[in-house]
Amino acid sequence: MAHTIDPKRTALLTIDLQNDFLHPEGAYGRAGQGAEAITALPARVKPVVDALRAKGGTYISAQFTLVPGPNNEPLIAPHLKELRPFLGKGDFAPGKFGHNLVDALAPADYTIEKVAYSALYQTRLEYILRALDIDTLIIGGIVTNGGVASTVRDAHLRNLHTILLSDGCAAFKQEVHDATLLSLASVCPNVTCAEMVETLT
Repeated sequence: MAHTIDPKRTALLTIDLQNDFLHPEGAYGRAGQGAEAITALPARVKPVVDALRAKGGTYISAQFTLVPGPNNEPLIAPHLKELRPFLGKGDFAPGKFGHNLVDALAPADYTIEKVAYSALYQTRLEYILRALDIDTLIIGGIVTNGGVASTVRDAHLRNLHTILLSDGCAAFKQEVHDATLLSLASVCPNVTCAEMVETLT
């Protein structure tokens, strides 16, 4: 890794590692939607959180959010409603169990409500990064080809140094994950969680 990491100017950002995606009683679990690669992520990412915090770094959780609208029906994009017709009232709603970061990683130092693929789109994330003088983002979470890829590219456009945890992110299909890692290799380095821990310690 050519870029020298200053842990105090570095944040680990996880994308969408929340109960509605990962917990059996969450929205996706109740709908029978899941993947072993996704379920394995919190335990794999936790050592990176611990190693970074031990060196004075920051952990930020970006959590997908469906804003409750009239009659508590979620304000949901038409394409997402078509893809995930099982999403309904209370799913991914702020303050609800399903919206929360999974227990294995909670609590984050900062939580971002994310309404689209990128954690930098119409959120307070960039404000927090600038206020903390953070210049490096280590990124993991789900899904590799969606929120993770969009956030990596968005961060790159903002001249933030980005590092992707190759086994700290996952997709519902392994071939999609692999293809996305290959695509993102031109944007940022891909390292394993174990390699990242070694770099930080």
